[in-house]
Amino acid sequence: MKNTFLKTFGTATMTILLMAAFAQISVFAQEDIVKQDQSEAQTEGELFPTRGRNRRTLEGTWDVQVTVRNCQTGAAIRTFPAMGTFMSGGTALVSESGIPSALKTPAHGVWSHIIGNAYRFKTKAFNFDASGNFTGWIIINNEANLNHRADEFTSAGIAEVYAPNGNLLFTGCSTLAATRFE
Repeated sequence: MKNTFLKTFGTATMTILLMAAFAQISVFAQEDIVKQDQSEAQTEGELFPTRGRNRRTLEGTWDVQVTVRNCQTGAAIRTFPAMGTFMSGGTALVSESGIPSALKTPAHGVWSHIIGNAYRFKTKAFNFDASGNFTGWIIINNEANLNHRADEFTSAGIAEVYAPNGNLLFTGCSTLAATRFE
């Protein structure tokens, strides 16, 4: 009985000691990463360290200028501000000022990396008339190119406007110019 207790106690103690040792190694590694991020932030003159954020991706929140364009000529029709957030895992949320919020929901969507600094994203929002009746939805497909500092991107897109029954009503074009919101 005494040997069984000592073996069990000894094994449990050894397990706890090993877990504590590995936890310390993990904490020291995290501290090194934080110190490295802070050092890089000071070197680059950043106000906030970038811990956990890969500066080479679309991930983050962006101030966007949307320009609606004539698809045939490329001529600008109108421009308005928007905000887009690209979340880890490939989801997106966009709010824009081109249509009053009572007439359109924020757009939800997905994004993915294509190659290099090229990305693709697609969003969908629901539309309503002034009386609050559902009038359909809009799906916007964009391809974006991130600059080398990953603090700006430009994009061209196609908007498809659908009736409540799913029939495509019309297609429009737009370009985006975005800067990272920090």
